[in-house]
Formats: sequence, structure tokens, C-alpha cells
Amino acid sequence: SVIESFFGTLKRECFYGREKEFLTFKQLHKAIANYIYYYNHKRIKDKIKWMSPIKFRETFIPNYN
Repeated sequence: SVIESFFGTLKRECFYGREKEFLTFKQLHKAIANYIYYYNHKRIKDKIKWMSPIKFRETFIPNYN
């Protein structure tokens, strides 16, 4: 499913290999929030015409904003 794919990507790109960097829940929470912003606004994907998810929605879904 889409959510399982997202969480796999999040763990692979944001968490694995960096586990010891997060000394508190707050640090982990901030890293996840930053990654979600990156994933939605900056990370391009070939499946959506080499755009970020937000850019794709703004371009192809009328009245998205």
C-alpha cells in the first residue's frame, strides 16, 4: 500500500544508520517532521513526472489550493 511504501522510504532515508543521533523523542519527532516536509515539497519522483508531490497536485489537480 501507499502508506507502507512511504514508511519504508522514511525509515530508509531518514532513520536507518542514524538511530544513535536521536537522543530524545523531540529530536526524532523534529527529524520526521522535516523529512515529511522534504518528501512532500522537495523530493522528486519519476512516477509523477519528475515533480514533488505538492508540485504535481498544484499542476494537475484543479482547485488544489
